[in-house]
Amino acid sequence: MEINDLTSKIPANVLEIVKTLESKGFEAYLVGGCVRDLFMGNTPKDWDITTNATPEQIQSSFPRTFYENSFGTVGVVSSETGDPDIDVVEVTPYRIEGKYSDKRHPDEVRFTQNIAEDLARRDFTVNSMAYSSTKGELIDLYGGVRDIETKTLRAVGSPKDRMSEDALRILRAIRFSGQLGFALDADLSTVLHETATLLQNISPERIRDEFSKLIESK
Repeated sequence: MEINDLTSKIPANVLEIVKTLESKGFEAYLVGGCVRDLFMGNTPKDWDITTNATPEQIQSSFPRTFYENSFGTVGVVSSETGDPDIDVVEVTPYRIEGKYSDKRHPDEVRFTQNIAEDLARRDFTVNSMAYSSTKGELIDLYGGVRDIETKTLRAVGSPKDRMSEDALRILRAIRFSGQLGFALDADLSTVLHETATLLQNISPERIRDEFSKLIESK
């Protein structure tokens, strides 16, 4: 899909959240899986926005929000849209993550004003794109569009670093490959075998969730 065609596929309440943040002087982009799905011509199930606003600034920008986590994600509640999947849109500040001592969660999260630093921490290139719905501009620092076109799943940066940080990504790689019909990049495939034992750090419930999504895919 052409970049100029993406905005027309985005729900009105999501576009309004972006416009509201920008009207208050902040940056705001759609990010992650919803951008990937738009480029693939699929309807995103979840809509995520990233911004240089802090959680407190996000909350003060909207009448109905909730903030119940340590990662900075604020749920912005829209008026009834008729679609429960988009009644709440997650808005998260640009962030930098520290080490993952437990192989699942970062020990430290710091907010940043630089979206490039935020995109660098993400798992796969196809999930690390950001799109400005007001400017019609795409930030694609790691070749996500190219990998969508070639149906290839690649890690952002070093595959070993990404899988070692969060071992659940090992299963996510296999699940995305199955769901999207993408081939695993050769380096990523090798690293999945090398790091597979790290899955012992992941709870059975999270493993079950990924496996269920995999076997339900085409």
